[in-house]
Amino acid sequence: MEISVTRDVFRLAQVFTISRGSRTEARVLTVRISEGGVTGWGECVPYARYDETLDSVTAQIEGLPKKLTRAGLYDLLPAGAARNAVDCALWDLAAKQARRRVWELAGLAAPGPEITAYTLSLDTPEAMELQAAKNAHRPVLKIKLGTPDDMPRLEAVRRGAPEARIIVDANEGWNAAVYADLAPHLLRLGVALVEQPLPAGEDDSLIGMDRPVPVCADESCHDRASLRDLRGKYDVVNIKLDKTGGLTEALALRNAAKAENYAIMVGCMVGSSLAMAPATLVAQGAMVTDLDGPLLLAEDRGNALKFDAAGVHPPDAALWG
Repeated sequence: MEISVTRDVFRLAQVFTISRGSRTEARVLTVRISEGGVTGWGECVPYARYDETLDSVTAQIEGLPKKLTRAGLYDLLPAGAARNAVDCALWDLAAKQARRRVWELAGLAAPGPEITAYTLSLDTPEAMELQAAKNAHRPVLKIKLGTPDDMPRLEAVRRGAPEARIIVDANEGWNAAVYADLAPHLLRLGVALVEQPLPAGEDDSLIGMDRPVPVCADESCHDRASLRDLRGKYDVVNIKLDKTGGLTEALALRNAAKAENYAIMVGCMVGSSLAMAPATLVAQGAMVTDLDGPLLLAEDRGNALKFDAAGVHPPDAALWG
C-alpha cells in the first residue's frame, strides 16, 4: 500500500463563528491509500478542542505501516481525526476493489436522502434574525450559542424563522445554573434539541435535572467507550466521524447507543463533501442529521454531494464509496 496525506483549504461562504472563535476557511487533511492501481480516499478535520493540529494528525498518519486493515487501525491509532481519514479511505479502497458500494460491503440497506440541519453562525441578535429569515425555507436550523446573552439571539432566530425546527448548540458554553434558567424558554420557543449545554467532564449536574428538551452529548461522546459515562445525563448522542475515528466505529457506536435507548444525531466538522459522504450512511433514520458542512463552503470537491428539498443525498461512487 501507498499512503499519502495532503492539506486542502476550502473557503467558507461567510465568516463562521461559534463560542470558541471564528474562521473564514476550512483546513482539512486528505488521505489517499493506493493498492494494485486502485486508490481510496478520505478526509478529516483536526480539531483543536481535542489537541489536534494539522501537523500532529499528519504525523500520526505518516507513521503508519504500509499494510493496513480497518480492524488493525484500532491498535495503531486512537479515536480521532487521523483514524477517521484512514478508515474512510480504506472503506473507499475496498469498495473500488470489489466494484461494490460501501453500504453493500457493510451489510447496510441502500441509503436515501436525509433532511439536514443548516447552521447559523453566532452573531448579534439582529444579524442572526436576518440569517434566520434568509434561511427560513429550510426545515431545520441549528443555532450556535454558548454566551451569557443567548436569549435575545434565540428569540431573534424564532422571529426570523417562525416555522423552522430549531436545534441549539451551546458548545459547552453554559453552566448548570444558566441551563436550568434557559430550559423552560427553550421549550417555549419550540427548540427540538439542545447540544452539549455543559462542558464535557462537568456534566454530572445534568443527572436528576429536569430536561424538558432532549439533551444531546457532543463533546462528551466520542466512541462506544463514552456511553458508560452518559447514563442519566443525556437523551441523544451526536456521532461525528472525526470523533469516533472513522465509519467503522461510527456504525458500531450507532448500534450500541440504540441498544441503550439513546436517540441518534449525526454531525460534522466544517469540511467538504468527501468528509460528509461516509456520514450519510450513519445518518439513515437518525433523529437529527447535521451534515451541512458543504453548504457553508464557497467551494467544494468535484462530484459533490447533492442537497435538495429531500435533504442530503448519499454520495455518487465518483466521490466516495
